[in-house]
Amino acid sequence: MTSPPTPPPPPAPAIAEAVFGPALPLTEQYVARLATDGVVRGLIGPREVSRLWERHILNSAAVAEAIPHGARVVDVGSGAGLPGIPLGLARPDLRLTLVEPMSRRVEFLDQVVAELTQGWQERWNAVQDQGRGALAWRVLRGRAEERSLVASVGAVDVVTARAVAPLPRLVGWCRGLLRPGTRLVALVGARALEELPALIPELEAAGMRDIHPRAVGVSLGEAATTVVVMTRGAR
Repeated sequence: MTSPPTPPPPPAPAIAEAVFGPALPLTEQYVARLATDGVVRGLIGPREVSRLWERHILNSAAVAEAIPHGARVVDVGSGAGLPGIPLGLARPDLRLTLVEPMSRRVEFLDQVVAELTQGWQERWNAVQDQGRGALAWRVLRGRAEERSLVASVGAVDVVTARAVAPLPRLVGWCRGLLRPGTRLVALVGARALEELPALIPELEAAGMRDIHPRAVGVSLGEAATTVVVMTRGAR
């Protein structure tokens, strides 16, 4: 018995051009990768293909509103590259590190990052625009709590995570990355938002400050989301 065919990648919605600008063709390339190779490797469910743009790509890119210009960003538990890759395509000013412990996901991320960085350079070489520079992206295999991983990542300004773990556990895992002044931006579900007020004392005891939900991507329609933002206080 053969499995049903995977549906074709969905076309980019009109709003995607405003979000990704000149990186839209590369974003479409990434979507096509997710809809084919990502499904085959079990990184994306077949039922997710039809809603890749709204539920995954634009939803991830919306996080850009909470990221300062030129920030050093590490995306922990990156999986298929969400939210990191859409965020990096929407904001090529960011220096992006994708952290993932599972080898099959790391292999996928390595291939995607190589293709996108090459495509970015070829695009600007073709129009003889050398001012854009290269995408400053890298992939590291490991867990956020490992000392060797923390050393390899180095200093970061922002840590992002999408549905990786409950917030107290996520903060515990990322403790080594969260140096004083580092911001954590977590994409969480509705239940986590409801539980946030009760979790604030525990998060503050772990050294986090200015803990609050923030609506992002309001102009993106159903792709709009809410993130939880917090900053590591002084030790």
